[in-house]
Amino acid sequence: MLDKMSPNQRLVIAVLLSIVFFLGYTAIFPPVQPEEAQESAKVQDVSAKPVQTATQLPTKAEAEATAGHTIVANESTSSNTILTVKNKNFILKMDTLGRISSKELLQDKFRNKDEQHAQLIPAVGTKPLYIRFMDEHLNKEAIATPYTASVKEVDVEGIPQKVTLTQKLPELTVSKEITFYADGHYDITIHLSQDKKYFIYLGQRPRVNEKEQMMAAAGAMVYSNADLLTMVEDGDADARQTFTDVALLAAFDQYNATIMYNISKDTVVIIDRNRDDNPIVYFDGTQNITFSGYVGDKNYQTLKSIKPVLTNAVEYGWFTFAAKPLFALLTWLYGIFGNWGWAIIGLTAVIRIVLYPLTYKGMVSMQKMKNLAPKMKELKEKYKGDPQRLNQATMDMYKKNGANPLGGCLPMLLQIPVFFAIYRVLLNAVELQGAPWILWVQDLSRMDSYYVMPILMGASMFLQQRMTPNNFTDPMQEKIMKYLPVIFTFFFITFPSGLVLYWFVNNLFSIAQQFIVNQQFKNANDAVATVAKKEK
Repeated sequence: MLDKMSPNQRLVIAVLLSIVFFLGYTAIFPPVQPEEAQESAKVQDVSAKPVQTATQLPTKAEAEATAGHTIVANESTSSNTILTVKNKNFILKMDTLGRISSKELLQDKFRNKDEQHAQLIPAVGTKPLYIRFMDEHLNKEAIATPYTASVKEVDVEGIPQKVTLTQKLPELTVSKEITFYADGHYDITIHLSQDKKYFIYLGQRPRVNEKEQMMAAAGAMVYSNADLLTMVEDGDADARQTFTDVALLAAFDQYNATIMYNISKDTVVIIDRNRDDNPIVYFDGTQNITFSGYVGDKNYQTLKSIKPVLTNAVEYGWFTFAAKPLFALLTWLYGIFGNWGWAIIGLTAVIRIVLYPLTYKGMVSMQKMKNLAPKMKELKEKYKGDPQRLNQATMDMYKKNGANPLGGCLPMLLQIPVFFAIYRVLLNAVELQGAPWILWVQDLSRMDSYYVMPILMGASMFLQQRMTPNNFTDPMQEKIMKYLPVIFTFFFITFPSGLVLYWFVNNLFSIAQQFIVNQQFKNANDAVATVAKKEK
């Protein structure tokens, strides 16, 4: 049964087991906006004659597929390419409907599990910069009339390029003047010869290696200038929502995003849903409208250099409050070590140092409870049948010896947010894609194909468990805990190497700390025994 589980199901079970582990008996899992970057002053305006491209008129079903509200999930929209934008890192294409129809990332680190280049624009569904008119007759004309481009191909290697797309309808002319940049973002001005009601679509979210995503959020978000975030994940879209004063809107998966920003504050942004309850984002257009966009990976430094507010597209869920500073620390450590693997180890060390008082207190409390176990057994025999006197005697014993039955659990509970925050950081960091550590670990975002890291993690977990004092009274419970390292090793086999590295190093710190605590109690017990022997 376990071998048929999806990565998501395995992860859910693993996380639930980790919480039990936290609450149970060990300490294994302890858990000013900068100025905008200056844009290149030099923009080359390509003003060649329009390139006419033969077009294949869409069928009725294809027209419905581009409408935005009734998307046919398993049917692609047929169109021809009229513009290709490229540099060493990507190839972007626009089609006869004036949309960004394709964005291919060329770096080797973005290859998918089949070793193919990542394609960010899904073949099915709405695409970025698609325009839908409110007037259905006008909209049908727009779908049947191809755009033309002022040039067929441009290279943005270092020099931004300006291209104009034009659509001439019987009673209306639409122009899209777009400036493309080497970092993947663009600026666009849309002009209509007459004032007509229409909408501009953000497009469907990227779907790269979708089956390999593990508990990573995917869907759409709207981030306001008031620092309010609204996120709608795939499958959760419900009633239509409207927003104004929007700083950015994004459709995203684990590592990539389609983003639009620099939108006027009074622009109405709408999150709707398709027939699969996935979010669709679009906003009101005007006769003359200017905004910016980005299609690419969610590299923090890239987004920050384009415009700092775009870094909010890197979303960590409920634990964002802790994940953002942890990622900033991880990035700072990367600047020191120059290697993401060593940066993860450094981050683990910093977290353990900060949490040392909590983990130490928990370990000491568990040792005290272990030492009191024989006395506790005596009290149970002595006050058998009198629970009231047993409870009183037990509390008096705890107070006299400075023990707290919850002392081992509460510090662990306080570390759970830290654990989940670091988990989300390492899961969502596109920077780990293609990032090597040492020897056989050459991509921290992928599983260890030799299974060395999961086995080391399981072995360290087993050793730490053996060193940790416990007060098991149920033999079955004790047996389950003994097999927990084996279970976790199994779950971690398919986890990204960066995550497994963090858990392994965290276990090593727990082992070292547990050894210190155990040695302290051993020395204290030896001292008491020596004094007692001398007194005799």
